[in-house]
Amino acid sequence: MAFNKNSNGYTFLFAILMVVLVGAILAYTSLSLKPMQKANAAEKKMMNILGAIGIPSERGAVKPVFAEFVTERVSIDSEGREVSSMTGEVNSSDAEDPFNIDVQKDYRSKAPASELAFPLFKCNKEGESLYVVPVVGKGLWGPIWGYVALESDMETIYGAVFDHKTETPGLGAEIKEGFFQAPFKGKKINQVAPHFTVVKGGAPTNEYSVDGITGGTITSKGVGEMVDRTMGIYLKYFQSAPKAQK
Repeated sequence: MAFNKNSNGYTFLFAILMVVLVGAILAYTSLSLKPMQKANAAEKKMMNILGAIGIPSERGAVKPVFAEFVTERVSIDSEGREVSSMTGEVNSSDAEDPFNIDVQKDYRSKAPASELAFPLFKCNKEGESLYVVPVVGKGLWGPIWGYVALESDMETIYGAVFDHKTETPGLGAEIKEGFFQAPFKGKKINQVAPHFTVVKGGAPTNEYSVDGITGGTITSKGVGEMVDRTMGIYLKYFQSAPKAQK
């Protein structure tokens, strides 16, 4: 039976078939690329963790560097109690590996802290024990995140890296630049709240604060809020850690 290609029925049928076909192709492509996307995300995460302790790394070559410097991956609960610990190679398919805890997804879920797990990365660099803590929060236009490394005393900041998704270039986006991150080194995490602050650009700072970005006040405050809030959790773990670890 021949179809009238000029009829409305033929046009609608053709459109439906094209939508189904294109949708199937896109779905297949997405599924095919998912393992690669997951691997790229894991490598980027490793690079950021290493960046917090001042170790440069590159995509495609980060795994052995990560294994060399990150000696243990730990998860803790909201009371600072250790829940799990892993060493050796990261398995991005293992839900039990603390490396795979998605702190950004947990933050967006707005679930109470008591229902979440918090990852901690123990590192060793030139014989010194370092502790890398992931932080996540909200800037002016969207999510911001980063990693803060603490020295062996578990209160002095060794280094920090931050990133964003949609902050304003030249303003809030500057949180990913070295001039903003460098002043964190040598600062301390206060044992009592507020544990850390980012003050308005040009305002006086102390050992528990850094200068914010002029014109990027909201994003700067977002960085301060996420560091302060997150350290409130991890300090419970650090304060109860055996003296031998310090």
